Amino acid sequence: MSLRSPLGKVIGRGSAKQGVSHWWGQRLSAVALAFLGLWFVLQVTGLNAYDYDSVRAWIGSGVTPVLLVQLIAALAWHSALGVQVVLEDYVHAKAIKLAALVASIFFHVFVAVAGSYAVLRIAFTTT
Repeated sequence: MSLRSPLGKVIGRGSAKQGVSHWWGQRLSAVALAFLGLWFVLQVTGLNAYDYDSVRAWIGSGVTPVLLVQLIAALAWHSALGVQVVLEDYVHAKAIKLAALVASIFFHVFVAVAGSYAVLRIAFTTT
């Protein structure tokens, strides 16, 4: 028998206060992806040719590399948040869940860095 009240038993076991920031992260990255995705589609469909040299020239011109890096970052962040929710909801074994979450973080960081490196290398390499 415990002398603690029901409220005293649950204090400290509730929300980790992470849900709101996660929710905002998903929504803000979705808004960023809507604008950047629309920009990307319009830019790609407006290209005169789709050969290597034309696309390379487009990537290296103006603010295109900056917006492409932002698109890659927003895609990686939004994807990481979504995969995290799926793993937390549907993987029940703690060790497997932890390993999958860590692997997901490493994968998304790797993809974002590799994509950004590719864009910047094309943008700053002269032909």
